[in-house]
Amino acid sequence: MNSYGNEKKKKLPIGAEYFDDIVRDNYYYVDKTGLILEILSGGSKVHLFTRPRRFGKTLNMSMLRSFFEIGAEKKLFSDTNVGRNKEICDQFLGKYPVVFISLKGIEGMDFEEAKNDLKALINLTAMEFSFLKNSERLEEEEKVAYQNLINTESTMSDSFLKQSLRFLSMLLEKHYGRKVILLIDEYDVPLDKAFQNGYYDEMVLLLRGILGNVLKTNPSLWFAVLTGCLRISKESIFTGLNNLDVHSIVDTKYAQYFGFTEEEVCNLLRYYNREEKLPFLKEWYDGYHFGDVDVYCPWDVMKYVDALMENPQAVPQNYWSNTSGNALLKRMLGRASQKTKAELEMLIAGEAVTKKIHYDLTYNELDRTVDHIWSVLFHTGYLTQDMRGNLVIPNREIKSLFIDQISQWFDDMVKEDHTGRRKLYDAVLNKDFSCIEELLNGYLKKTISIRDTGVRNSMKENFYHGILLGIFGCQDEWIVKSNPEAGDGYADIFIIVPEQDTGIVIEVKYAHNGNLNQAADAALKQIEKNHYEDEMYDIETVLPYGIAFYKKRCKVKTI
Repeated sequence: MNSYGNEKKKKLPIGAEYFDDIVRDNYYYVDKTGLILEILSGGSKVHLFTRPRRFGKTLNMSMLRSFFEIGAEKKLFSDTNVGRNKEICDQFLGKYPVVFISLKGIEGMDFEEAKNDLKALINLTAMEFSFLKNSERLEEEEKVAYQNLINTESTMSDSFLKQSLRFLSMLLEKHYGRKVILLIDEYDVPLDKAFQNGYYDEMVLLLRGILGNVLKTNPSLWFAVLTGCLRISKESIFTGLNNLDVHSIVDTKYAQYFGFTEEEVCNLLRYYNREEKLPFLKEWYDGYHFGDVDVYCPWDVMKYVDALMENPQAVPQNYWSNTSGNALLKRMLGRASQKTKAELEMLIAGEAVTKKIHYDLTYNELDRTVDHIWSVLFHTGYLTQDMRGNLVIPNREIKSLFIDQISQWFDDMVKEDHTGRRKLYDAVLNKDFSCIEELLNGYLKKTISIRDTGVRNSMKENFYHGILLGIFGCQDEWIVKSNPEAGDGYADIFIIVPEQDTGIVIEVKYAHNGNLNQAADAALKQIEKNHYEDEMYDIETVLPYGIAFYKKRCKVKTI
């Protein structure tokens, strides 16, 4: 039974990403309202916060909206840091028109589709202010123009689209007599999608027009906040915007407002009576450094604590992985030189690599040099900096993601090598040890190995186990099983070749001391001792293989 109900604890906000829902529905909330006080004291016209995904950007943006917008529920902030500042609340809480727009859903496969998505988004945003249709403070021609913003039957021109947010803010200022706050969440998602789908230049021009008009030449704007993963260079979409204040992951100011500090994680665990799980959370989800603050990924922390409430013995999982972000790793692996592969091996081994980080990028520069991809991996949370400013993998979750992506890349590479795979399959069936070793060693030289430092032997064996599964799984006519129950235990790999009535039993060992012969012998002894072959009693020929790996070398033995 879920222990929330038993102990009457607040629910964890899994799937709830908006501030008002979290507070109103009594979810657990880590108070980040100090961000409001910092922004008000800063005086900047346009703020850009760049943080990795899943670090609370959208929640903070919705918090800003809930605080400033006219008609705000003041009681939402009664038990918060900003709520205890009566002077600030009296002056700013619920006093301003706010336009909140998220661009994370702009994912068109071509430019026209993406542009239509943007038009629809502007349309829906404008419809939130339908009272403007009857505002006595607007001229008739302004009401007609507003109707064009919300009229789904009309086709919005490109020029009107570029002026749309500026025009909407002008109407709101005229109606309320107060300047407007603009919040744009995930501003760089349309550029990412455009880069991936081949219409980057067109999207740059469109966003440059929209953002330039609303942020640069807009007397109706009080201040704006934008969030994203990357700081796109001013020359790309922020041309001429001199009032842009960028707060990246290396900046000290505002550092504590994105992600969870260790104190906040300890308070969370204490509230749910799970303090003993801090070492697991630290190993898996800590390790990020924003400015001078060490932070945990909040999404991962919440997901794991939620799992612990259902099952106190739950083990940490990789909650952070996503397809779009992993494309960066695939891009790097696809063009990695031997030097880059060696550097990735160092990272997985827990070591650091020294790289120059570029803070202003454009997506169309990513393929010019692999150094740009290192920078993007840093800004998007796949890497962080140690105390010396070198790049490291932040935690075990991201390390597992790297290993998974390397394994997938290896599988794709093997699938393309039809000739090599055919030779390897024949060699296995014919017990041609030297040929098997030659071909496997050739594959290993092309991939990225799991080095000794800081990685448990079980993880190394799993890595090579996965490599073999990827190789043999490509043969459609073969039946491949991983870790099947057999004899007195569980074998690593079972393969059945129906057309030849042949079975193959493979046990994988990692030669931690470099003695491949010894490790291969131990693998064969394990097959014999546990009687793995007995499981294939109805197969005419059974071939047992002990395969030992050490870095990028292997040894193959059979009985």
